Amino acid sequence: MSTKTGVILKIAGPAVIAGGMYGAKMYDIVRVGTERLVGEIIRLDGDTAFVQVYEDTSGVTVGEPVATTGLPLSVELGPGMLNGIYDGIQRPLDKIREASGDFIARGIDVSALNRTQKWAFTPSVKAGDTVSGSSILGTVPEFSFTHKILTPPNVSGVLKSVVPAGEYTIDDTIAELEDGTKLRLAHYWPVRQPRPVAKKKDPSLPFLTGMRILDVLFPLVMGGAAAIPGPFGSGKTVTQQSVAKYGNADIVVYVGCGERGNEMTDVLVEFPELEDPKTGGPLMHRTILIANTSNMPVAAREASVYTGITLAEYFRDQGYGVSLMADSTSRWAEALREISSRLEEMPAEEGYPPYLAAKLAAFYERAGAVVTLAGEDGAVSVIGAVSPAGGDMSEPVTQATLRITGAFWRLDAGLARRRHFPAINWNGSYSLFTPILDSWYRENVGPDFPELRGRIAKILQEEAKLQEVVQLVGPDALQDNERLIIESGRMLRQDFLQQNGFDPVDASASMPKNYGLMKMMLKYYEKASEAVRKGATIDEILASPVNEKLSRARYVPEGEFANYTTTVLNELDSAFAVKA
Repeated sequence: MSTKTGVILKIAGPAVIAGGMYGAKMYDIVRVGTERLVGEIIRLDGDTAFVQVYEDTSGVTVGEPVATTGLPLSVELGPGMLNGIYDGIQRPLDKIREASGDFIARGIDVSALNRTQKWAFTPSVKAGDTVSGSSILGTVPEFSFTHKILTPPNVSGVLKSVVPAGEYTIDDTIAELEDGTKLRLAHYWPVRQPRPVAKKKDPSLPFLTGMRILDVLFPLVMGGAAAIPGPFGSGKTVTQQSVAKYGNADIVVYVGCGERGNEMTDVLVEFPELEDPKTGGPLMHRTILIANTSNMPVAAREASVYTGITLAEYFRDQGYGVSLMADSTSRWAEALREISSRLEEMPAEEGYPPYLAAKLAAFYERAGAVVTLAGEDGAVSVIGAVSPAGGDMSEPVTQATLRITGAFWRLDAGLARRRHFPAINWNGSYSLFTPILDSWYRENVGPDFPELRGRIAKILQEEAKLQEVVQLVGPDALQDNERLIIESGRMLRQDFLQQNGFDPVDASASMPKNYGLMKMMLKYYEKASEAVRKGATIDEILASPVNEKLSRARYVPEGEFANYTTTVLNELDSAFAVKA
């Protein structure tokens, strides 16, 4: 490991300018000052290096040394990451607390992974085998999860020796190549460099979230990218937590990027208590949390999303589906803006650096369904929260994100105030993945699923238009068929799009249940419309006992739902046949 030592010439918050840094490289990690604060070189000009420091620089003085490690910011990837809570540069918070108490001491250096714990390694290769980048050397059980041990992506060769099955620490050599390269249970990878893959696949499978409004109207593909923009208090964090718990990903990486301390505390307290609906054990056993609150240094906030996406890519390379929750990219962009201003770069719109959109695109483009170098099928799905100031969707971060992501789940503060959760505005959201997934829905949910979805969207749009009329002239000015549209829209909003996160049955909905609800509610609209045309009044329609059965349908357990659907559909055939 090469080192170059210079001296501090200037300090401006987290930005430190050091001279005498000949031989240093872009994105090298450096140790700043006598306290050896962690920093990263982000610009070089002759022998002058511009360093962003991941820790508080108060008390650091001009003339103190700056030493480069010669290595980029990297994370250690291996067994022991699951159930972990890290800061923005993969330092485990529990180990930091043991070393420095409740507050993170400056310059603290703790290992990302447990170096003494032994893991039960079972090899899947033998001496003489040829391995390449991301080849699977063997497996290690971790909770109920099978952790596959990979060769680093940039290492290949013929195996000279492989250890027998047994217990090893992450520092033990488990295999050696003929060229002398030693392989461990863990390896390092630079966070700003995407892990290589054999090829990216066309998306074909849905990322199911358990939320009806998303899975039915605005679906996300496995390996896709979605944005959740919304003002303060509209439910971004809660929506991401729900998707993390009920989504069909194998691994969850949650990055709290610049969030308020009390919100991040809620996440850190609640996640370990959540039960995994897949295994019945704690959800944390397949989750990694990266906590970077708003009072932590901005440079670490900027690095945290890269740390998170690199951890996600590592599990993707094992052949798993991974969901990455970035909460929120607006705070990340604010960190970029602050660092850019410290470096005296020319600002663009609203003070953000000109490369904001390029940085956002580079992050979201690391999502995708891929064939790994070892031939495994894996995927990283990225769901990024955006916090536009004052709910202004025209601000730069929201607009740049909108151009990059394929699904746009717009949260509405008005819906949240009316206690409609999830508070996703069905008229302001969209998904570009809908036509891609239509064939999957036809084969796996129902042959007429896309048509049912289209009819639901049309009713909701017509209801929104009629609500504007109602606000002007009142409901009495509407004809019965128009009032039926309003009542059907209300039913869809309250009994289909709305979900009760505190109810064990309604907190998550399967696609067969969603399909049954769609069929019942659309048949209700169809039969009621027919009755109105034959002379029935809207009051008679609303007085039918079948209305109550439809409103209770979402609370019917999965095991009883098929019979309940059949009963209600049969009842609808005769419910409104009263006026001929």
